[in-house]
Amino acid sequence: MKLLFKQRFFSWFDSYDIYDEDGNVVFTVEGQLSWGHKLHILNSEGVHVGTVKEVVLTFLPKFELYVDGNYIGCISKQLTFFKPAYEVDFNGWEVSGNFMEWDYEITDSEGSCAAVISKELWNFTDTYMIDVTREEDALYALMMTLAIDAEKCSRN
Repeated sequence: MKLLFKQRFFSWFDSYDIYDEDGNVVFTVEGQLSWGHKLHILNSEGVHVGTVKEVVLTFLPKFELYVDGNYIGCISKQLTFFKPAYEVDFNGWEVSGNFMEWDYEITDSEGSCAAVISKELWNFTDTYMIDVTREEDALYALMMTLAIDAEKCSRN
């Protein structure tokens, strides 16, 4: 399953529309004014299904993940020099990126690819293609993408 993650052009807070391969909106992300990033994920019917919340006052950026109000894990930036890496406390997943921080791969506990995240260049807003191996992992791959994008935005 492929998802197109596209930031809205005019928005005061982080807000995104997530499209499927047919151009249908499958998720909407709405940022909330808070200390640190707090991103609410709604499904195509407008029902809140998840939250990505930045933990403030940490040495390196850390984001907690919630589904239906329940904590499911977190993703933390690791201190690296050449390739970005994240420590993931969720489902045995690992996230690693390339040198330019445009492309990322999520692997599952068996080392198989769970998703590939690719930043699309030459767009006015942040745009990513998320290629998810299993459709049931789409929300989780989206949450990882949101955390990575929020961490990068915090640095710039």
